[in-house]
Amino acid sequence: MASKPPKPAPTPRTPTWDEGGSVVLERRTQKTKPPQMYQVVMLNDDYTPMEFVVVVLQEFFNKDREAATQIMLKIHLDGKGICGVYTRDVAATKVEQVLDAAHKAGHPLQCLSEPVQ
Repeated sequence: MASKPPKPAPTPRTPTWDEGGSVVLERRTQKTKPPQMYQVVMLNDDYTPMEFVVVVLQEFFNKDREAATQIMLKIHLDGKGICGVYTRDVAATKVEQVLDAAHKAGHPLQCLSEPVQ
């Protein structure tokens, strides 16, 4: 049984010349992956007032009062809650804002960001 001859290696694309004497290169489309997303997670503690958590969610995560209250209750009941999903730099900034506000108000509220799986 005869086997097929191997395919020749692809030749690199060479520039072509247009009628005006300029070099024309073909554009190769690049496939870029979307950025890794990170979720900002707030952790429950026994000292930070619930109202403070609601205000932080409204101020830094643009949640309305009802959504902020629902997230605060999830944090309170489950021990943690997701405040939002962002790119790495935005998530890090949100965490810094929350921790700074909590520190200035004298609350031990903890917040972190983690990659979305």
